[in-house]
Amino acid sequence: MTSQNPLLNAPIFPTIWKLSLPNMIAMVATALVSIAETAYIGQLGTIQLAGIALVFPMIMLQQMLSAGSMGGGISSAISRAIGAGDAHKANALVWHATLISLVLGLLFSALFLIWGRDIFALVGGKSEALEQAVIYADVAFTGAISIWLTNAFASAIRGSGNMKTPSVTLMWVAAGQVVLGGVLGLGWGPIPRLGIGGVAAGQVIAFSLGAVSLYRYLRSDQSRVRLQFSSALNPRFFKDILKVGAVASISSLQTVLTILILTKIVSGFGAEALAGYGIGTRLEFLLIPITFAIGVACVPMVGMALGAGQVTRARHVAWIGAGLSALIVGVIGAVVAFFPAAWSSLFTVNPAVLANANSYFSWAGPCYGFFGFGLCLYFASQGAGKLMGPVLAGTLRLAMVTVGGVMLVTQGAPVQDMFALIGLAMLVYGIATGLGVYLVSWKEA
Repeated sequence: MTSQNPLLNAPIFPTIWKLSLPNMIAMVATALVSIAETAYIGQLGTIQLAGIALVFPMIMLQQMLSAGSMGGGISSAISRAIGAGDAHKANALVWHATLISLVLGLLFSALFLIWGRDIFALVGGKSEALEQAVIYADVAFTGAISIWLTNAFASAIRGSGNMKTPSVTLMWVAAGQVVLGGVLGLGWGPIPRLGIGGVAAGQVIAFSLGAVSLYRYLRSDQSRVRLQFSSALNPRFFKDILKVGAVASISSLQTVLTILILTKIVSGFGAEALAGYGIGTRLEFLLIPITFAIGVACVPMVGMALGAGQVTRARHVAWIGAGLSALIVGVIGAVVAFFPAAWSSLFTVNPAVLANANSYFSWAGPCYGFFGFGLCLYFASQGAGKLMGPVLAGTLRLAMVTVGGVMLVTQGAPVQDMFALIGLAMLVYGIATGLGVYLVSWKEA
């Protein structure tokens, strides 16, 4: 499985770019789906928009856990097995990954179907907005298994070095969500309007079809790794996946918690400040998939290199991938820092909101590159199975925005100081992650 493998032998930079490009297109398409769904729900009414705002952080958390955290653990384990030339283990890991995702998908369904109303009320849901949130969640999380299986199958295939098949499938899933969300949610054509529940049903159906497509591929002779139900269960194989996926889940929880805390703190500065901050986060929601695409390309390259004992190559992959991510995201950040109206004017003409959005970009934009650098190293560290440094860096960022934000609000500081703190936290996150990767040995991985 290692003979003439381009992930082990080809020049690093061109290989990363070749693997990243299909991921990038698919991830941006996935990000655009949320914009389309928000537009659909906006046509249903303000109450529905408020309802989806309550559910969205939980939907995002599920996606980050299934695709980024546990998905990284799956890709890492399979790529290391391939790098070591152990085809039997690589195939067995696919079956173990499927079982893990089935269990986690069922747990997510149970969590939100049983306690969803209480969870959404806890984060501020009331009256009709809470009811709409429950309607959406009841449909979306009934199909949680489809999302977990789609992302598990995609991660297994990526772990074998194949980025094209998962990317093409996820692009079709994104297109399906857009079409089905409009048909079922808004009642396009002869289909009756099902409202916010119809938009959620579009997501479930699209991901279910994606899971079936990737399942068929993993059962075919085309796939480099195979889903074989005859593989005996081995606790060591579960551990290989979970020792990365479980630790990486901490980072996903930190990210969502950071977003929730920042939203809560910035809202204390007024509606215009919150709206300006929201415009900034919309751009970041499109930038993160770029880093994700490069990062998940680094996971199998790092994992295979370490499995084959090529420690130096593995570290070079991490630094080159992080540098590429920092360059792309940093250039975009620099553009919006100097020309913020190029983005913010797309969403509003309100002078106060524009002023806050422009202020946010002037502080956060120059630090985007550091955030992209650290986030890509986080993914590369998944391939190495060495995540403690990136997780601690995320903890430091969370502590900075929480403690610093509370202090700024208490002291009556202007919102510009909060925006400066957000940018500083990104910079510190990138530097701290880089130091964590630099100081930790990957030889024993």
